[in-house]
Amino acid sequence: MSQPNSQWQDREHVDHMLDEAKTWAVVGLSGRPDRTAYRIASLLQDRGKRIVPVHPDAPVVLGEQGYARLADIPFPVDVVDVFRRSDLAGEFADAAVEIGAGGVWFQLGVVDQEAFKRTTAAGVPMVMDTCPAIEWGKRGG
Repeated sequence: MSQPNSQWQDREHVDHMLDEAKTWAVVGLSGRPDRTAYRIASLLQDRGKRIVPVHPDAPVVLGEQGYARLADIPFPVDVVDVFRRSDLAGEFADAAVEIGAGGVWFQLGVVDQEAFKRTTAAGVPMVMDTCPAIEWGKRGG
């Protein structure tokens, strides 16, 4: 894997998403507590965020109704948090731009430089190859 690019983890964008964004669509979130997406969605809820599961099965997870696609969510989304392999993640960044999301967050290990270029060129801030838990940890909590 390539070294992190400081553009991918712009402090201003990270802080804005962690502090200001309220509604997080979590792509790949299923009802499996053993999965990282579930643990991070639970942490987001603990931090006062509304999570929206995005999964083909559209499950109810952590008390929130899921949707099969980002385009199916009937309300505004502040951040699209993507738990998918790097080779599949770009389509969700594109869909986030299409729905007017306020930001895109690719989780630790998820890197798609072309998606980053497209998303930021469309004026949507993007964070890549890190995790909200890590970023909150850097702040000491």
